[in-house]
Amino acid sequence: MSERDPGRFSVRQWPDWSFWEDRRRRVAPVVVNGLAVLVLIPRVTTIVHEGTARAVLAIAAIAVYSAGYVFTLWFGPSAPRRQRAVLVTALFVLGVTPALLFGSPGYLTDLTFAIAIGLMLLPLRYSVPLGFATAAGQLAWMLAGTGQVSWSQVATLGGVTAAVGTVFALTFTTGHLEAARAQIRRMAVDSERERVARELHDILGHNLSTMAVKLGLARRILESAADTGPALAEVRDLETLCHQSLADVRATVSGYREVSLATELSGARLALRAAGVQTELPSSIDDVRPELRGVFGYVVREAVTNVLRHSDAGQCRVRVGPGWVEVTDDGTVVGEPAAGHGLTGLAERLAAVSGHLEHGRGPGGGYRVFARAEAVPA
Repeated sequence: MSERDPGRFSVRQWPDWSFWEDRRRRVAPVVVNGLAVLVLIPRVTTIVHEGTARAVLAIAAIAVYSAGYVFTLWFGPSAPRRQRAVLVTALFVLGVTPALLFGSPGYLTDLTFAIAIGLMLLPLRYSVPLGFATAAGQLAWMLAGTGQVSWSQVATLGGVTAAVGTVFALTFTTGHLEAARAQIRRMAVDSERERVARELHDILGHNLSTMAVKLGLARRILESAADTGPALAEVRDLETLCHQSLADVRATVSGYREVSLATELSGARLALRAAGVQTELPSSIDDVRPELRGVFGYVVREAVTNVLRHSDAGQCRVRVGPGWVEVTDDGTVVGEPAAGHGLTGLAERLAAVSGHLEHGRGPGGGYRVFARAEAVPA
């Protein structure tokens, strides 16, 4: 048996009023519905004329019934399940008391308030039958008593049950929809934050690593040679890279940044060469499926960044195929390398194209990053 979606409203559910937690939203409905108890004033006036002890008890029951109704309107939605059941039971007991004291089934019409509270606090599978059972009980009492039926009073109980039950069902459904929309908005914000964080990590991690390599190379040239030309060339490259990084950050924030495999291979060649690492790169990427070149560009960028930052490799090799890319180096790997934010972000990107990522010690030593996309969603 499949599990029911908890986010979908059902008559078996206990009503969830969490969307009504703001007390300011409660004031107007509670005041308006609380004023409805004024319709009990004619009932009180009729009972007062009796002038008996039963009348005193009945009036006291109506007073507590009215106050309990308003109290439950305010506090009932946030009460636990057991307390809800107790509140509904208490209102029914208080509401039926005048009818029992005077033996008048017509007084059961006053239970409309208790029925409304039951529909508000209990699962509809229980509260709706309870309301109709009350109407049926009133009808049976009238038939068993005088034999005369006040159909307007019976219809009032049945009509309130049907109308209020429908209203609350729509209210609960609307509340669930509002909660779902709020959750979707939160998820969209979280997703955008993750995207920006992942993009910035990819951009700045690679570019700053390349800049650090070029700065070190420029410093060594300036320290060991009288000719400053090569050092100036590295500084010019740094300036270009800084402008590129700034443009990439702006494009990332605005959501228009795109990565290409060809560009990343070209950048990898320059960065690795500046670091003194021999490179073996594919001469063409025509075999790579066009829809995978962007995500494979991220794989090359992250793998090369790790070579620049963490490896003592002297050689780096990049190989590509229609649905895969592999980056290996001959550096020293100590222990079992842990996946950082960059590799975790790569795994998420590959998951979006039904792919997977492998990383760790290579078969021939060094470090290996391998990405494959089994299928691309249409």
